[in-house]
Amino acid sequence: MIEDQVLTRVRIAAIADLHYTPDSEASVVPAIHEAAREADILLICGDLTHNGLVEEAAALAECVRSVRVPILAVLGNHDFHSGQEEAIKAALRGSPLRVLDGDIAVVHGIGFAGVKGFATGFGRRVLEPWGEAVVKEFVRLAVDEALKLESALARLRTEHRVALLHYAPIVGTVEGEPPEIHPFLGSSRLEDPLNRHNVAAVFHGHAHHGQPEGTTATGIPVYNVSLPLLRRTRPEGPPCRMIELSGPTPAT
Repeated sequence: MIEDQVLTRVRIAAIADLHYTPDSEASVVPAIHEAAREADILLICGDLTHNGLVEEAAALAECVRSVRVPILAVLGNHDFHSGQEEAIKAALRGSPLRVLDGDIAVVHGIGFAGVKGFATGFGRRVLEPWGEAVVKEFVRLAVDEALKLESALARLRTEHRVALLHYAPIVGTVEGEPPEIHPFLGSSRLEDPLNRHNVAAVFHGHAHHGQPEGTTATGIPVYNVSLPLLRRTRPEGPPCRMIELSGPTPAT
């Protein structure tokens, strides 16, 4: 667990879908540094790399080494593409960027829980574990990610909790993508832990053509911070989503 000084107001910047390769460095790295300059902590919500290669992660680690604020991240589906996800995590150790995978961190008195998440769809149309073994395995992965999120949030004892995911927990922030692929962009199974633990905010990526924000069934704000979406919908200012939360109330 990361612990850091407590601030009266904590500025949180979030971004996702860097899809880093050496060829994209000129556009991606300035976006990271610009977002970090505006914040007390930076969140990166998955797809750190494009091809899921350890050399991409190692190069990204060097590019963020001069960032002066903590960076918390989760992996995305692209980071799993080459089966090197554990090596990617290892390559990022020692840089300011820490990958959360069912882990928690407390920074400036704010609690953070991070998981990648997974698919299966939303609401009454969520995929159930019925039929072929491969379908049951697909659903099991989604359930496991939701359980990791539940466990992480339950361990936080901070006044404010923030969740970072790659896959979406609600359908509202994937609308705009073709309806046929909505089941592959997130899962309602991720929403239940968020509502139970009354998180302050949720950030995710993955849906490049979705909506910038929505809410869970209990009104928790959910922000889609995919970099392509941010660049399209927020062309002015830093390429990130910024929120502020109050620091913890001092004990009396």
